[in-house]
Amino acid sequence: MSREQRQSWQEIRDRIHGRILSGDFRPGDKLPRDADLAEALGCARSTVQRAMQDLSDSGFVERRRKGGSRVRPDPVTRATLDIPVARKEVESRGSTYGYRLISREVGPPPHAVQAAFGATFSQAMLRVQALHLADARPFILEDRWIVPETVPEALELDVSEVNVNEWLVKHKPYDKLDMRFYAEQAGAERADILGVDPGAALLMIERTTWIDGAPITTVRSSTAPGYQLVSQS
Repeated sequence: MSREQRQSWQEIRDRIHGRILSGDFRPGDKLPRDADLAEALGCARSTVQRAMQDLSDSGFVERRRKGGSRVRPDPVTRATLDIPVARKEVESRGSTYGYRLISREVGPPPHAVQAAFGATFSQAMLRVQALHLADARPFILEDRWIVPETVPEALELDVSEVNVNEWLVKHKPYDKLDMRFYAEQAGAERADILGVDPGAALLMIERTTWIDGAPITTVRSSTAPGYQLVSQS
């Protein structure tokens, strides 16, 4: 087996990345053509293309059609965040997962929800408020709005038993995601549900998803004190 056949795109990516870190390829430098890199590194051109795309996705290089590739003058380290599944988060901590429905209703979305989608809606939406538990203690409180026009089957779900967070991740893929993180003081109602003192600082996570330009869901999650969201780049 030849060396060209043995090298993976990850190995090639790491070799190019190493040359960027060492200063061999400096910020702003135009990189050799993919074909020239493939010849120099002893691999297939398609392997270089896959490696370069990953470096581009990671914020180290810029790739432009007919403009070649350059090392970014201000490299950006990007982290990948997947939509967390509460059950898996709880079980990964060695705890027992629990779920409790707080409310289910169908009605007009408030302005804040419409703003999250960046559009005005005349149709009613499904609102589900639910509490995820870890060892019978509050873990995450979700306030979720689902667009029936995009996810009509959601109206038939028994949300007293079905974890909508997990169901959507499994059954409704998305191609666009907006996510926000911020701190907020707990009001009396949320404090009571989460078992914290009113005014306690909570980590808030807002997520909104779309598929082919159509809105799927927006959710506002209040996390219990001590919650940690881990990402790797």
